[in-house]
Amino acid sequence: MISDARVPLEQQQPYSTAYEQMLEKVRYEGAYPTPERADEAVRLVLAGFGRQLTGDERIDLAACLPLEAARVLTAQIPDPQPLTGWAFVKDLAARSGTSLATTRWDTGSVFAAVTAHTGPDLITRILHQLPTGYALLFGQAELTPAA
Repeated sequence: MISDARVPLEQQQPYSTAYEQMLEKVRYEGAYPTPERADEAVRLVLAGFGRQLTGDERIDLAACLPLEAARVLTAQIPDPQPLTGWAFVKDLAARSGTSLATTRWDTGSVFAAVTAHTGPDLITRILHQLPTGYALLFGQAELTPAA
């Protein structure tokens, strides 16, 4: 399990009910065997997403998430040039040492829970801010204007 390295595990505070509900949603969506595995996925994906998202969308997303998830998201410094959706998955896989397939699964599971907390309007705003490829990660069609 990924945890805050500065706080010994036995001294960490229990999760809020909202975060436990988010973990249960991720656990269900990803068919993870334990809440700890769901927590690991949430922390990996939201930390990576925090490096991609800027501006009002970042602030609004953090406000919609449980405090524990918002802290993971906002603890990251945004990259000056956000990655495409596929590059985002490859970056997370490299950082976590897991396969691309597992990382893609984790990303979809976490983004399904994020969508449940935020609603479609904020997700649409977020997708308009980011490079191509993120809509698929959120379970949506990647629409492009006709030429």
